[in-house]
Amino acid sequence: MTEHIFTNYSDAADALRIKDLKQSLYDDGEVIMDQVLVCLHGEEHKKRRKLENKIFTREIFKYYENEVFPKTIDETLEPYKQSGRMDLVDYGFRVLLNLTADFSGVDRTKKSKEETETLLTLLKIFASGATLHHSTRDHEEVKEEVRNALKEFDDQFLKHSIERRKNLIKKKDFDNLPNDILTVLLVNDDDLSLPYDVLQREIAFYLLAGAQTSIHSLVHVFHEIQEWVKNKPEEKDKMINDPIFIQKCFLESTRLHPSSPVAIRKPVCPVKLPNDSEANLGDSVVIDLYNSNRDKKVFGDDADKFNPYREPPSGQNLYGLSFGLGMHSCIGRNLAAGVNSKPDTDPNNHHYGTVTMILRELISRNAIPDPDDSPKMDDKTKRPNWGYYPIVFSSKENHSE
Repeated sequence: MTEHIFTNYSDAADALRIKDLKQSLYDDGEVIMDQVLVCLHGEEHKKRRKLENKIFTREIFKYYENEVFPKTIDETLEPYKQSGRMDLVDYGFRVLLNLTADFSGVDRTKKSKEETETLLTLLKIFASGATLHHSTRDHEEVKEEVRNALKEFDDQFLKHSIERRKNLIKKKDFDNLPNDILTVLLVNDDDLSLPYDVLQREIAFYLLAGAQTSIHSLVHVFHEIQEWVKNKPEEKDKMINDPIFIQKCFLESTRLHPSSPVAIRKPVCPVKLPNDSEANLGDSVVIDLYNSNRDKKVFGDDADKFNPYREPPSGQNLYGLSFGLGMHSCIGRNLAAGVNSKPDTDPNNHHYGTVTMILRELISRNAIPDPDDSPKMDDKTKRPNWGYYPIVFSSKENHSE
């Protein structure tokens, strides 16, 4: 077996577009990722993605961003108002879990603190299974935890979520049928014929993908913004008053800190690669997103620095390759990141994405790193993620003009 590694932007982008390279990053995490959308290939992938894309429309995003997410963000912050401090990693998991649960179709019938705690625990176990490739723990022990967590997830959340939607579908009560991933899969069940265990993992995957990947992006960009303002205090007002600039901060940080530092593919047949070499069956193609996104030929001499004013070359995204390209580009990109702004974009009628919405709320409350408690990296994974990031809130809140 030969490992082919691409570290420059051009070759990495070309490799991501090769249709005969199959997703392989989650091979070790099959216990939670087997047959979920991101791991499918060819016609099976195309068919399921086309159906699930029905929920990823701007109209539905607009509904969630205007009607659902603001309330969820505020409710999740409420318990921290008294203490005036919190761990941003823990809060990020909680708020993004609640946001993603709504979009995935996971009902929380009691809306209780205990219910949220249970779902949060399950989410973290699912995450450890999905990222098993980078885990420093015993792999078999993690797999057993995931199997038990899937059963608990099914018993406590998924079964009644499915039953409620099936009853509404049977009654043709489409006015009360939620717009979420689970509904789409159930409405199209005759066409998809998903085995129950695959449906179970698919919903767990969406819950995981929406929360787990975005939480690390949230903490990274918060840290980058704090460092930027510390070095450029004159920029603080812009952070408060310009939500489009905050979104650009998020996209720039996401370029520097992709949720997965690499993409891994395997050929389904002999494939010619961007460097004119050939990948054969059994070979591995490693696309280094972390270093490709810092390619100085594309992003300039300061490519490894945070600069929200960066203007990438024409045709390139502010976030680099972090959301992928080609048929396996991130289906939930616009949910997390919003849509790119233009010079004439109306800030009052713009889709910002969940992470920017959370950032705006934190900035409005004058959140800063806790001066008495240092953040720590996560030692349970090889990925460069924060494991603990304490912040405090000033008694004086910031408000946009």
